[in-house]
Amino acid sequence: MKKIFITIAILGGLLASCEKFEDINKNPNNVSETHPQLLLTAIEWSAFQVEGASPLFASRMIVQTDGEEPEQYYKWDRSNFDEYNSLRNVTKMMEEAVRIENNSYQALAKFFRAYYFYNLTLRFGDVPYSAALQGENGSVYEPVYDPQKQVFQGILNELKEADELLTDDLIEGDIIYGGDPSKWRKLINSFRLKVLLTLSGKTSETDLAIIETFAQIVSSKELLESNSDNGQVEFINQDGNRYTEYNSSSYGSARYMDSTFIKRLQDRKDPRLFIFAGQTRVAKEAGLEINDFAAYEGGNPIAAYNDVNLKAADGKVSKVNLRYTADPTNEPHMILGYAELQFILSEARVRGWITASDAKTYYENGIKASFEFYNSYSDEYAEYVNSDAAVTYLGENLVAFDNANSDQERIERIITQKYLQSFLQGGWSAYYENLRTGYPGFASLPGLTPPTRYMYPNNEYLLNADHVAEAITRQFGAGNDKTREITWWLK
Repeated sequence: MKKIFITIAILGGLLASCEKFEDINKNPNNVSETHPQLLLTAIEWSAFQVEGASPLFASRMIVQTDGEEPEQYYKWDRSNFDEYNSLRNVTKMMEEAVRIENNSYQALAKFFRAYYFYNLTLRFGDVPYSAALQGENGSVYEPVYDPQKQVFQGILNELKEADELLTDDLIEGDIIYGGDPSKWRKLINSFRLKVLLTLSGKTSETDLAIIETFAQIVSSKELLESNSDNGQVEFINQDGNRYTEYNSSSYGSARYMDSTFIKRLQDRKDPRLFIFAGQTRVAKEAGLEINDFAAYEGGNPIAAYNDVNLKAADGKVSKVNLRYTADPTNEPHMILGYAELQFILSEARVRGWITASDAKTYYENGIKASFEFYNSYSDEYAEYVNSDAAVTYLGENLVAFDNANSDQERIERIITQKYLQSFLQGGWSAYYENLRTGYPGFASLPGLTPPTRYMYPNNEYLLNADHVAEAITRQFGAGNDKTREITWWLK
């Protein structure tokens, strides 16, 4: 288990009498320079946290019974630009890395920029990119919004540059890989593949060279090779370092599992169900075993919330497994793991983007890796997801790759497996995969199909009105800042 040590050495001494007044009158609490390793630790800890319940509601994994959750009923409107707060720390780390001429910290700064801007542009569409974060040094307080295509180009370029900048030197302050640059290189290149596959609908944009770049990375770059390479943070039972959802009151009496998610797991006889969900009260009273699929039931995500509340009061709806709120260390949280990479490669193989290996092998590797992950980090349920259980699962009718009779059916199985292994992992990725591929289908009320974006923050209308208006007009037409407008990546 990794531990987080942040050590700041303060060196003091007598100042020479001839030293300039401004040098001896500096405020020690307002440090203008610091080693980037101190910034890296905080940046990693923040970026790798669990993103909470909102993506679980939207991706049809949980339901709420004491009120109407906007994400569950696809009635959301505005979001925020909080990632820019995180990006300010990344910008400072880049400045300090340039100051001390350390390429590896510059590389990681580029990776985290790519990561945050990837999330921002998928959430909104066009966002400030090229002129963003220049308030302190460039006095740019109202940055222009870059077209989404240009944002994606910038993301891909920064990931490429990150791979090129990374050296073999130990990276101090790294709590993800213990300073191992080779593992960071694997994550950076694997994340490039994820971004490229996100643009699977844009292969006709020849200047992006999506297929060619994807194939070149697979054939010549280092990628995640096993679960030991997962881009994940491990939690420890220490104040400030515990699992993100530990003791979360929001998982109290009103939050339950989604019936459509549970049914997908039941239909495939997927033992990960026992890890994600708790048995219903009725099942416990009847003495059903943990591995009895009939012991689990969810709430209808499109029913009136009080209807589900009444069903839950009758003891017929499963809660989220207590391990997620009662275990201070629980499981690591991933930005990107080996299992997801294998599903990415499997889909790319089906699409004909690569010729290495075969789609079935990648697909089965992804499932085995997911089982292995939960076998390692859910001790109480380890027997249900061991290697033998994975082999049995691969033969299930709705799981077996050979039972898919067309490329679309193969892609549906790949995306569904990527979805099933993502409970409280990967944030909004499963939802964006649904927007990109249509799989797996999400239940929705008539006229309330899954939104394609969030509306821009109110603050942008107050503080950057001209540029946000320009971005909206360019994308959707004047005044059309709406949640079901189609941004460039989905057109």
